[in-house]
Amino acid sequence: MKFLVTLTLVSSLGLVTLTALADEPSDNSATSATTAPPSSTAQRLYSQAQKDLLQIRVLVKNGRSQASVGSGFFLGDSDLVATNYHVVSQIALEPDTYVGEYLDTEGQRGSVELLAVDVLRDLAIVRVDRQGSGFFKLPEPGDKLAQGQYLYSLGNPLDLGFAISEGTYNGVIQRDFSDLLMFTGALNPGMSGGPNITASGRIAGVNVSHRRDGELVSFLVPARYLRNLMDSLTDTAPEDFNPVIAAQLLEHQAVMIDRLLETPLTLRNLGNYQVPVRESEQLRCWGSADTRGRQGYTSDRIQCAMESQIFISNELQTGHISINHSLLRRTELDSWRFARIARDSFSNQIFRSKHNTRVSGPECSEAFLEQNNVRLRSVLCFAAYNKFEGLYNLSLLSVSVDDADTSLQSRLNVSGISFDNGLRLARAYLQAMARDAETDSAEVQP
Repeated sequence: MKFLVTLTLVSSLGLVTLTALADEPSDNSATSATTAPPSSTAQRLYSQAQKDLLQIRVLVKNGRSQASVGSGFFLGDSDLVATNYHVVSQIALEPDTYVGEYLDTEGQRGSVELLAVDVLRDLAIVRVDRQGSGFFKLPEPGDKLAQGQYLYSLGNPLDLGFAISEGTYNGVIQRDFSDLLMFTGALNPGMSGGPNITASGRIAGVNVSHRRDGELVSFLVPARYLRNLMDSLTDTAPEDFNPVIAAQLLEHQAVMIDRLLETPLTLRNLGNYQVPVRESEQLRCWGSADTRGRQGYTSDRIQCAMESQIFISNELQTGHISINHSLLRRTELDSWRFARIARDSFSNQIFRSKHNTRVSGPECSEAFLEQNNVRLRSVLCFAAYNKFEGLYNLSLLSVSVDDADTSLQSRLNVSGISFDNGLRLARAYLQAMARDAETDSAEVQP
């Protein structure tokens, strides 16, 4: 399989890796990028900003041991501090177990109260027991960044001390349903939630992630999303953040599925079958083939996946879609052995992760369908989110049963979808499957 995108959230929560392949978190890796000594502008900005920089720590209440570390910064001269959601996610999800603390550049500590979160843009606002000097200001409505403009990220990398990183702005990335700014500068674990500012000191964005498969390719949450979160603040914090997070995820999945189905799914030829895919800024597709037939059969594949996910916790990333089609064709094997290989390839694909307690075991239904010259066995499964009412993970598997010498096996996975939208998507996906009985092309057309 082709390597897709690997994004690392830059808090020291452990390096939380988000990829289209759902890699497990890695605890002790870091970027090896080196940076030049700071310029005079960087020195000036750090000198002016340092009093308004904070390290945000999440502690286990029992024993006060450190669970994760990130950065934050004061919003104007208020007692409000901006950071990333993933820095304080444990406080939002398990407030009886975790508590927040800040550390400033002078070594002073204090408590943190979580006020608001935006899980879709990975933002949070907390309240602390002191006020900022007013250095960090949001941009004016008409302010725009220019390609190649110098920007400066501040934070506490690798829990080594407060620092500033210099780089350039290189445009807006639209691989997700929310924008990210590309920053060609070093962001290291521990800098998550820190500010990225212009030479004049205006906030450009909030440090959030970097690419582990590249050098100095980092990403910022645009400042306008932070302004929107500030505008949504109420006088009191929610007693329970689970309904807040669930509402945000339900809003996101509605946009995601509407976007996916706003036009008919694209059909691609796989042998003499036509299979549905979707190619867009958010969903990318690749093709591969093994036509050597060394095992007595050949295989052709089309794989599509989103290049981003929404971080909820170390155990749960959501808001992701993948589509996989595989066509097995018998060459030298006898029919019985080929049928067994096809059966084994299709079976045992629905399972519950023993380590993920936030999603229930799947509930599945099975049906045999005949349409568009193709006969399919299909299995549709929903797994409910335990704390986010109305959200599910969907798995839809199908296998052709119309030709003893070929086996078309397809899988659609969606994380974070409503039940109704799951049925809507599954219906559109299965109805698009077709077979041309008079054509037997051996080419994969991704």
